[in-house]
Amino acid sequence: MPLLSSRPTMPTLRGGPRRPAVLAAAALALTLLVAPFVPRDGGAPEGIAPSGETTAAPGTAGLGDVTPAMRREIERVVAAGRDVGEATGRAALARAMARCATFAGQRYCLGVGWTTQSEAEVAARLATPVVRRGRERTGDLAPAALLARSARMSAAERAAAERAELTLAARSVAKVWRLRHEIQGVALPAGFEQDATDSRTKVDYPTGKYKIMKQRHALSQNEYYWCGPATLQAIAWGSRGRRMNQSYWARRLGTTTAGTAITDMVRVVNTHTTYDDEDRAGPYVVLDIADFSFGEWYLLMMRHVHDYQAPVVLHPVLLKRWFPYLDDDASGHFQVGRGFDQNPDGNPRIGYFEPWDQSRFDPSEPFIPRVQWRNAYRAYRANQEHFQHNVGV
Repeated sequence: MPLLSSRPTMPTLRGGPRRPAVLAAAALALTLLVAPFVPRDGGAPEGIAPSGETTAAPGTAGLGDVTPAMRREIERVVAAGRDVGEATGRAALARAMARCATFAGQRYCLGVGWTTQSEAEVAARLATPVVRRGRERTGDLAPAALLARSARMSAAERAAAERAELTLAARSVAKVWRLRHEIQGVALPAGFEQDATDSRTKVDYPTGKYKIMKQRHALSQNEYYWCGPATLQAIAWGSRGRRMNQSYWARRLGTTTAGTAITDMVRVVNTHTTYDDEDRAGPYVVLDIADFSFGEWYLLMMRHVHDYQAPVVLHPVLLKRWFPYLDDDASGHFQVGRGFDQNPDGNPRIGYFEPWDQSRFDPSEPFIPRVQWRNAYRAYRANQEHFQHNVGV
């Protein structure tokens, strides 16, 4: 995979408090929440004080500093979006929205996450209408809704939301380097120490069924457009040990009848759970897996669940050919990745919580169980077929 810079300057990585995250500050248009990035314990917002030694889990990294170069890049990208509200037509709006920042040699695109695709490729993806193959909508933001949400914000609200998103991205770039290195074999730049687990392959993981989280953490979504809140409910319940209503999570995610954005899913995992601790997964990021092979995607699932002991925010499109329990094709969707089974005598499987139960909204349709163990390659294809083809890890 080509790097965006041959000699990236890495941000200072720090140990510090074990629960660095952000606190919600203000409600934006369309109920989007914007959060300044400060540690949970009230420390300095620009980063975590050095502690010498880190408690990071194998192969992950904590939040780093926002360097002056990163701050300039953030402001450049934010400033370039000041005329988004004046764009007319889907293609023009997609080009205005598809703005990307380069942090320490990795590319982050607003609303899409960390990607190796160019701004033009991201814009084309957003501009392409999603063919609706079924009548079911479960709560993921379609491209049109994603674009419309940003376009309807005031310039000030949009700038605040984008600045917050890009700030968290800048502070998380070391995590992305680690993932690219350990999963895809990308060479680490100067400033990184090799980890003993960097060379792990599938043979280093259990071959039988391995899972985290309890079955009781999985509940069906209460509204047809609440796959995001139901997914976050299960993840936070597994982290905090207590259940909060899906309406609680819908408010914090900024969920509307149009659905929930994956960038908000990652934001709230980082602000309201302990899975982002440095001894777990580190800060969650939105990672484009378009250039991942099935083997790399499955290794990412195993590493996250087994080594980090943390769930994955799965982001598939619900089609019957990938999910045989469906009675109808549906929309983009969120699920809780929480297990794997290499199944030496058959096809590898992935374990996840499925919040969608079509029978809840149409009693004539079959019941869908919350706990699923399904063909992992089909889950990978469903992830790749989503227009954003990304995950929260």
